[in-house]
Amino acid sequence: MTAGTLDGKVAFVTGAARGMGRAHAVRLAGEGADVIALDVCAEFDSTDYHGATADDLATTVELVERLGRRILARQADVRDVDAVDSVVADGLAEFGRLDVVIANAGIIRVTDADDRRSTFREIVDVNLVGVWNTVDACIPALVDGGRGGSIVLTSSTQGIKASGTDRPGLQAYAASKRALVALMQGWAMQLAPHSIRVNTIHPSGVATDMILNEATMALAAANDPWLGTQQNALPIALVAPEEIAAAVAWLVSDSGRFITGTSWPLDAGFTLR
Repeated sequence: MTAGTLDGKVAFVTGAARGMGRAHAVRLAGEGADVIALDVCAEFDSTDYHGATADDLATTVELVERLGRRILARQADVRDVDAVDSVVADGLAEFGRLDVVIANAGIIRVTDADDRRSTFREIVDVNLVGVWNTVDACIPALVDGGRGGSIVLTSSTQGIKASGTDRPGLQAYAASKRALVALMQGWAMQLAPHSIRVNTIHPSGVATDMILNEATMALAAANDPWLGTQQNALPIALVAPEEIAAAVAWLVSDSGRFITGTSWPLDAGFTLR
């Protein structure tokens, strides 16, 4: 096995069963990291696409193990602070350290919703409260390790430039993703003396189940006005999750050791439009 940029390190990834979370887990393992993987593996009342499954998480485990790395995978809800604490504790017991945190778990609804208020609340709870729960649970281990570390919060282009819509799922998504920037900036200042870096990434549309589903395809077929505004400047319709993971792997490595407190658009030029 060739040496990687993260040899000997341990990464905690949420939303790891599929999509960007799986891509992060696999890429970081390919760079030499052992992985703590969390995913709820359940359906959400507020979303308009199917949630990840236990079989999806098992596939992530298999892909990481094929690379010769160790992985501890747990089903847990990032909204449940005790559950998140338990996963972090299990990971520390298994691997003895924590170096990288990818707070990636998130949900969206692109179509309208009958129960607007509960839809808004559930999306904010997962995307914002869940990220706070994740990072807050990890900070003591990162600080106590005394080796520095890197935290990446998965935001969105919607966290930079929200689109005009009255759909509660999209309003909640944009608001929660914008709020992650404030969390990131506060943590970056708080943790800089410990050489712990904190950044947000802001992908454009990524080719995952969050977008590649019947609800979004139906909007496309109907020439939905909102969907029509979601265009990149580059002739790239969707970014591959592996491309996002490659950028993040560089950011959390020693090559990015001077980068903290930034909001990094990984957006194929979406925010130029």
